[in-house]
Amino acid sequence: MKGLEISSEDSWNQHHQPNLKKVEKLALKEKIGYALGDGAANIAWRGVATFLFVFYTDVFGINPAAVGILMLIARFSDGIIDIAMGVICDRTNSKYGKFRPWILWTAIPLGITLSMLFTTPNFGPTGKIIYAYATYLLFFLIYTANNIPYGALMAVMSGDDKERTSLGSYRMVGAFTGGMVVQGALLFLVVHFGNINPTIHIDQLDQKKYELTVSTNKDVKNVNIRTENGIAMFTWADSKKADSLNVPTKGKSFSMEAQKNYSFVVTGQENLTSKDITIIDQKRGYSNSIYLLSVFLTLFLMVTFATTKERVQPPKEQKTSLVKDLKDLIRNRPWIILLVIGLLFNVYNSIKQGIVVIYFTHYLHNQLLAASYMVGLMLASIGGAMITSPLGKRFGKRNLFIYALIFSGVVNASLVFCGPGDISAIFIIGIISEFGAAIFPTLFFAMLGDAADYSEFKNGRRATGLVYSAGSFATKFGGGLAGAIIGFVLAAFKYNGQDTVAIQGAVPGIIMLMSWIPTIITVLAAGIMTYYPLNQKKMDEITIELNNRRTKVQLSLQKQA
Repeated sequence: MKGLEISSEDSWNQHHQPNLKKVEKLALKEKIGYALGDGAANIAWRGVATFLFVFYTDVFGINPAAVGILMLIARFSDGIIDIAMGVICDRTNSKYGKFRPWILWTAIPLGITLSMLFTTPNFGPTGKIIYAYATYLLFFLIYTANNIPYGALMAVMSGDDKERTSLGSYRMVGAFTGGMVVQGALLFLVVHFGNINPTIHIDQLDQKKYELTVSTNKDVKNVNIRTENGIAMFTWADSKKADSLNVPTKGKSFSMEAQKNYSFVVTGQENLTSKDITIIDQKRGYSNSIYLLSVFLTLFLMVTFATTKERVQPPKEQKTSLVKDLKDLIRNRPWIILLVIGLLFNVYNSIKQGIVVIYFTHYLHNQLLAASYMVGLMLASIGGAMITSPLGKRFGKRNLFIYALIFSGVVNASLVFCGPGDISAIFIIGIISEFGAAIFPTLFFAMLGDAADYSEFKNGRRATGLVYSAGSFATKFGGGLAGAIIGFVLAAFKYNGQDTVAIQGAVPGIIMLMSWIPTIITVLAAGIMTYYPLNQKKMDEITIELNNRRTKVQLSLQKQA
């Protein structure tokens, strides 16, 4: 019967065509390998963000205003480079793919330029600034050439949006772990590598009061002296060497000349001995510590390159056209919404992070406690990243994003009710809020891949690098906006970090920045996210359709061969 006849083409498809809905699952080794790449990136990014300013001013001896201008210029130029790099990646063709080769090509240069940032050649004032500009701009150029392809790689490792969500969780665990390593270990490495073994003499003046005299047999341009436990307070014993206020602090930074005595009055610690005193050459300590971390950074990136694979390719018939790519991007509604969301949640996170040290120093009067608090937040972030994938499968990425925004913001706002003595409550609230906040970047980078899929689904074209580069620009700009908000609020309350009266007058503003001001950002972001059109049902439809298209193209090529 004619209706039962099977054509030769149908017969070929039955035997050779795979299940069109089947998607290759990523192996655990590949997910871990990919995560190491963001661990490496955060060794660089958080190392620079947390420690480079103080290194430039205190160790390299550059004027703080000059450092601020340098960082402002670099941040602006970096945004332009992001988009250019995305365009370059989409037009890269090699046997390794479009994105993986950049991870390999930049692995060693990124480690070298990070090390150069924390190296102090013996230049004059102008030479130091020129060196700082050259190395800082070069670092960000190479960082962008590494990080934009790395981010876009996620979208082409799997065509399954659920697999990308899982991969995003691994990525964020790697990112937060890398950040925790550099923020937690660097200062200990500085102490290890920077120890100068000075001559120390101690005279006891009272039960908890001593006169401490130190000297060394060589010139050291910048040292930091403190007790190992960080409890004792230091003031200069010699008024001629004293700073302008000579206020008691938990350490002093100064330069030492060979065979010259430097004396301090040390209070607040019983049974003080020379073994309790640490004097660190910050120049040598920082440089050697960063050199070591740069080696691990390079190795991690090489592992990422070796263990990952690009599977999703642009349509075969797609022709290169920057104009069409940009038009597709502007018409990509999910991407436009993600651009705004990325900006807002980065403002939220950056305000919370940027005010922590000031809050602990001037409201809780315990600066060292801020370090423990930030480590606690990092651990919470790892937990939040790990739980994102199963929650995303249960609620869908859009809904989970909205729930996380509201949850993290509301919890964070409750800090307004905490007094200086409510240490436990502050830690608990901060950690719970950060657990929710860690879901934002985990979902965001996975959803950028969804936006790239949507563009291919709707327009038949794919520009993954451009989608991710523009998203990166939004996140970096969000950090800049957060800094401006912090500055404007503190200025409105007449904050002056060297004036005790002004500091106390600004405490209400500090509390606002730590609590409900960031919450306003999350409420706004949650409202905007309700307009995001790619719910889980729609993404399932897009994923199946794109897999069918790609499989049909593959079968056609196999038949032609």
